[in-house]
Amino acid sequence: MGFTILPFKPIFGLSMLKGLKQSLYQHAVHYWNNIVNVGVHPAMPYIESRRTMLLNLLALPCIPFMFFYSLLNAFQGRYLLSALNLSTTLAAITVLLLHKYRLYLSARVVLIFFSAALYTFTGLYFHNGAEYFLLNILVVTILIYDNKWIVGCFGVLIIAAFMLIVFMPQSWYLAPPVPTERVWSNVAVSLLFLIVALSYFKYVQSDYQQEIEKQREALLAMNKDKEKLFSIVAHDIRSPLATLESLLDMFQKGQYPRDDMEEAAAILHSKVAQLGGTLDNVLRWSTRSMKGIQTRPRNFLLAPVMTEVLHFFELIIEQKDISADVQVPVNIALYADRDQVSVILRNLFSNALKFSYGGSKIKVTALQTDHQVSISVTDYGTGMDLQQLKTLFTSQQHPAYGTAGERGTGLGLILCREFAEQNNGAIDVESTPESGTTFTLWLRKGDVPVNEPSASY
Repeated sequence: MGFTILPFKPIFGLSMLKGLKQSLYQHAVHYWNNIVNVGVHPAMPYIESRRTMLLNLLALPCIPFMFFYSLLNAFQGRYLLSALNLSTTLAAITVLLLHKYRLYLSARVVLIFFSAALYTFTGLYFHNGAEYFLLNILVVTILIYDNKWIVGCFGVLIIAAFMLIVFMPQSWYLAPPVPTERVWSNVAVSLLFLIVALSYFKYVQSDYQQEIEKQREALLAMNKDKEKLFSIVAHDIRSPLATLESLLDMFQKGQYPRDDMEEAAAILHSKVAQLGGTLDNVLRWSTRSMKGIQTRPRNFLLAPVMTEVLHFFELIIEQKDISADVQVPVNIALYADRDQVSVILRNLFSNALKFSYGGSKIKVTALQTDHQVSISVTDYGTGMDLQQLKTLFTSQQHPAYGTAGERGTGLGLILCREFAEQNNGAIDVESTPESGTTFTLWLRKGDVPVNEPSASY
């Protein structure tokens, strides 16, 4: 009867050990960050939060360091120095507690004034190198106080205390001096704290500059969004206002017979109502975009949006005797921002009207594939040459006059491309001079929403 000796496998493998180390490290970093951020809350001014973190960062190492020396001095029979070290430990703990309860001014008084008095006394009494901790207190005072009188007066007091300790005769002392190696260790630790404070100040300055740069970029983005909103407002209001101006001019010149006044009044009322609806939409959108234009996609049917576009340009279509051939199936749905898609379609249809000859036709078609929907707006008007096509979606374009003298700003197509890209879509154009232009918009296919009003053509 034989047996096989299996190789020994340790209970804790190498990967498990690495995972344990990583977990311990993450927990340590988590607890460290929690302590350093004691008293810091989101509504706190940026610079004040960094000053609070600086005090926490300086108070935290004092707790184990001073508590260790408190035990050591008590063991060596230096009971007064042990009590002073314990007082420093309690002061550091008090700073964290005061920050927790948001008593920031009290925390600064405890850390700065109490510590300065304590270090001055221990430096004079024991000659233990505590005077170098006064330099830390001076640096911290300069970093956390903006008042020049506080910084100046307290700076003079600390410098005077430092010089008194340094130049006081070493042969005269009130208590037996601590060992030389203890003095060296205190000086080394105090200078290390000084390096930490200055390094953190440098980090704060760098972080502050980055925060300012982020705010500057955010302001630039908001200014660009504001320009876009102004362009949308101008584009959406210009057409109804032009119609109103034309009707009122005809009224003033008496070109409407009395029998046609009722019909004209109905048209005028319809245009005023349309303008009011446009203003409501712009107000709603501008309120939503107070912090910048945001894309909020959802599922919606395309046909009702196209109906709104046609209604918007109804009178211009009649004035230019344009035939609108719209082939949009009622079951086509998009997943995009409805308002932004509406802006794109209004711009494209407006351009088609602008550059169409009187009596011609504009064709709008929509086709869907498994994942996308293509919407094409085709006119048979003036068209564009290759040079115009190259600059069409840039700020270098030179807007041309329409067939009836209409003039654009050139911002509409830039907005169309940007809104299309924000909705994970694209826009393209094909044009031939004097033969017409076709703009094609690709957007993500959506699901047909429930209780969504539909339209048919």
